[in-house]
Amino acid sequence: MSDIKEGNQINIELTEEIAQGTYSNLAVITHSAAEFVMDFVRIVPGIPKAKVKSRIIMTPEHAKRFVAALQENISKYEAVHGRIREMQGPAPSMPPTFGGPTAQA
Repeated sequence: MSDIKEGNQINIELTEEIAQGTYSNLAVITHSAAEFVMDFVRIVPGIPKAKVKSRIIMTPEHAKRFVAALQENISKYEAVHGRIREMQGPAPSMPPTFGGPTAQA
């Protein structure tokens, strides 16, 4: 991977494998004093076990910038496509056999 700084720009290489992305329908977020850990999981109905597909670890400062960037992008999306419908009531629960910490998405 090549990350070359040119003035205020960074050349970022995106491999073909990473460019295809990973689908996730659950994010489990935990933190310590030094870092935020985001585990992205894909839960499939009828399958009692799910695996973490990707784990991202960030400093608290980067996590806060990530949230701000995500909020900005959601605002831009909604300006073009309309308001994103939010679920009413509590978030759906994980299958009882899934285990792990409480999810926040």
